[in-house]
Amino acid sequence: MPTEYRLEGDGTSIQSLPKISLHDHLDGGLRPQTLIELADEVGLEVPAPDADGLATWFTDQSNSGSLVEYLKTFDLTTAVMQTRSGLQRVAREFVQDLATDGVIYGEIRWAPEQHLERGLSLDEAVEAVQSGIEEGIDDVRHQGRFIRAGQLVTAMRHNDRGLEIAELAVRHRERGVVGFDIAGAEAGFLPSRHRTAFDYLASQFFPVTVHAGEADGLDSIRSALFDGRALRLGHGVRIAEDLTIERQDDENTYVSLGPIAQWVRDREIALETSPSSNLQTGAIAAWGDELVDHPFDLLYQLGFRVTVNTDNRLQSGTSLSRELSLLSDAFGYDLDDFETFQLNAAASAFLPLDDREELAERIQDGFDEA
Repeated sequence: MPTEYRLEGDGTSIQSLPKISLHDHLDGGLRPQTLIELADEVGLEVPAPDADGLATWFTDQSNSGSLVEYLKTFDLTTAVMQTRSGLQRVAREFVQDLATDGVIYGEIRWAPEQHLERGLSLDEAVEAVQSGIEEGIDDVRHQGRFIRAGQLVTAMRHNDRGLEIAELAVRHRERGVVGFDIAGAEAGFLPSRHRTAFDYLASQFFPVTVHAGEADGLDSIRSALFDGRALRLGHGVRIAEDLTIERQDDENTYVSLGPIAQWVRDREIALETSPSSNLQTGAIAAWGDELVDHPFDLLYQLGFRVTVNTDNRLQSGTSLSRELSLLSDAFGYDLDDFETFQLNAAASAFLPLDDREELAERIQDGFDEA
């Protein structure tokens, strides 16, 4: 059974609240037991013999303070996701686990180009994941609950397949794919490397989010906005580098915004923050090494469209409910704050306006009940 997280003060179950997950990697959300079983099927050795031990190994390996080291754990997860059945099972359980945590809409991002070692084509890989997603949604519905989910097809920023993956995403836009992303080692690989892909996506009016402002700073964010036409920033926390604290007194902090921060705030470009992951990868090292040092609260108070996400539930040993609980402990957030974060996410989902409004209504109704 998952750990129960409750809001301090009134004891509200955070799991029971309707939530939206915008930044959640498929290869970072496997169940440890599933990984063990899939590894056994393909003759792959795993670093721990049981699910609990494997879960601990992932979190230990991920607490490195380095995005590059953090990313090495994905060599193991992607290795068991090279067949149709493997991808389908992982996607199905991924959706089930989101619903168990109270998520009513999830965007599931993954890089098909990393899943071709056993003969799948790019299209077959996308179709396998979509099949698993649909099975998971059916499972949830049969349990009397509701969830929607879509794929965010991702290109690896250090490779040269951006346009090919962008065309793949657009090809499947009516069959489950809702958006495009680039991911991987950020420093040294600006979004401008994939300008041709982003130009194509813009010509197709296809929505884009870009990993930026995690392991690199304002130049990466600038390129995501200019070259990528990003509607959201994956993590984006280093936008805080464009803020200047002018002065403080006992009650107020006076902050000026640089041009990039001003643009992101004024255009309500969503920040897909993932607090635990940001600590693990050193994304907030400029401000400290504890959650209370995270610029999340400053960005929230300044009116940025902040959203709360998990990034990789396996590597961070987390869930969306846990991330909200940690933020509440650090910054004293209450139910109204949680509702704001979810409404921000609903407004930023890569869905038609009517569908986003329906999600917002479900969130408001759920929080009213709470």
